[in-house]
Amino acid sequence: MIYVKKLHLPSEFAEIKVIEDEKRTCFNTFYPFKIFPEMRLGSLDFDGITMLYGGNGSGKSTIINVLAHKMRANRYSEFNDAPLFDKFVGMCSLEYAREPRRSCVLTSDDVFDYVLKARTVNENINYERNELFDKYVSVHGAAERNPDILRLHGLDDYERWSETMEILSPRKSQSSYVKKRTARDIDLYSNGQTAMKYFLERIEDDAIYLLDEPENSLSIEFQIELADYISATARVGRSQFIIATHSPVFLAMREAKIYNLDSCPASVCRWTELPNVRKYFDFFMEHKDEF
Repeated sequence: MIYVKKLHLPSEFAEIKVIEDEKRTCFNTFYPFKIFPEMRLGSLDFDGITMLYGGNGSGKSTIINVLAHKMRANRYSEFNDAPLFDKFVGMCSLEYAREPRRSCVLTSDDVFDYVLKARTVNENINYERNELFDKYVSVHGAAERNPDILRLHGLDDYERWSETMEILSPRKSQSSYVKKRTARDIDLYSNGQTAMKYFLERIEDDAIYLLDEPENSLSIEFQIELADYISATARVGRSQFIIATHSPVFLAMREAKIYNLDSCPASVCRWTELPNVRKYFDFFMEHKDEF
């Protein structure tokens, strides 16, 4: 499914005019101006799955963020743009085949934040659980030494007394008391499993997704699994994907259209022609006798 057909970037002439005007200001950077004219890239045509390949500074993440701003896509974390970013976005334009039900940006930073927050929640739950275990043991010991704790000493004492009676109830075991008063653990396994869960929970049908280096948090096994899931969602679920990546696993997706942003002019190519992929190939060919 194709929702966004084309992104038009500012012409070199239009960029030069803005830069000349902005030289009168105190800005010390013109980002994201001056990136795409140097690679002679004026527009991008999108398929159901489009890959943006390139090294650091090639502009692939910039394209993802420009698209996100133009679509007003949902973000899970804040985006710190440059002073001239909004001006650049305003000079870009999109061509739609149809309006998506939903648009969303998923970045590697979002995934890392999700994994860290999940671990923090579990650590807090474990700390609370240990405190409740200690309290349960302490109350039982105190009741044996001082039966006076079973008495209610006025309304201000009610909360303490109520919890004490709950702990001492013959129907309340240590585990059931602790379980009732603590939240259930987040399902948390390895970082890769948690990251994979993040993508599966957020990628739905009938939407457009902008993914920025999803491979950063995934092992090769999970990259293959996510690539298969994206392929199926694009084909059957009627969703569109635009992905910035270096991963040979994602680049090898049969349906993908690949822009090589390291070439000049930036061009569409086959995944096997990409320098990064060729390096992997050469490396394994050098060691093929070891397999």
